[in-house]
Amino acid sequence: MAEGRNRVPTSVSVTVAHELLLAGHRYLDVRTSEEFSQGHATGAINVPYMNRGNSGMSKNPNFLEQVSSHFGQADEVIVGCQGGGRSLKATAELLDAGFTGVKDIAGGYSAWTQNGLPTQD
Repeated sequence: MAEGRNRVPTSVSVTVAHELLLAGHRYLDVRTSEEFSQGHATGAINVPYMNRGNSGMSKNPNFLEQVSSHFGQADEVIVGCQGGGRSLKATAELLDAGFTGVKDIAGGYSAWTQNGLPTQD
């Protein structure tokens, strides 16, 4: 097994995620562009992990390439979605691809807003 492969993602609470954001981490929002446009964490960058199509949700085939256009592999990034499911999968895939500074946000944007953390439309 290659070193660094199949690493288990680290999940942090939204309050810790917010502290990390204030400390210089960047926020990767992996929800669909429709979800993102309805509100997101302040300063978040949107790269959908799944796309909504005629047959439901399907994996974004260009996810890693699109993330790589915004972030370097050593960048400190927190990854969020709506409820925590997609971001956990996205974080695991990023770790497998060699990203070393990614952390999943437990509870996603739902928990972010429930805790009154900063958002923008």
